[in-house]
Amino acid sequence: MDEKDEKLVAFIQHLSALNGEVVALFETGNVEKFTDMNRTIKELYSLQHGSEDDAFVTIDPDCEVIYRNFDMIIAVLRSTEDGVIDAGAQKAINKFLHNIHEAVVNIVSLFGLA
Repeated sequence: MDEKDEKLVAFIQHLSALNGEVVALFETGNVEKFTDMNRTIKELYSLQHGSEDDAFVTIDPDCEVIYRNFDMIIAVLRSTEDGVIDAGAQKAINKFLHNIHEAVVNIVSLFGLA
C-alpha cells in the first residue's frame, strides 16, 4: 500500500471514530467526549487539509463542514457561564453535531462505504 492509500485508510478510520464519538454524545450528553472529538478532528485535518489527492479534494467541502461546525461547538461551550449548558446552547450544539454527522455520512457515501 502506498503512502496515499495509507493516508486515506487512516482518514477513514478516524472518520469512523468521529462518527462513534458523535453518536456517544447524542446518547449520553457527556461533554467530555468533545476532547476525543477534538483529537480526532485534528487528525482528520492533518491528513486531509491541503492535500491535492483527488479523494481528499472531492471531500473537502464536507470536511470543511466538520471543521467549521466543531469550531462553533467550541465557541458555544466557551460562551457558557461556568460551563453550564442552557437550552439554547444545547440546541445549537445539537445542530452542529447533526451537521457533523451529515458530513460524515456524505463522505462515507462518496467512498462507497455506506
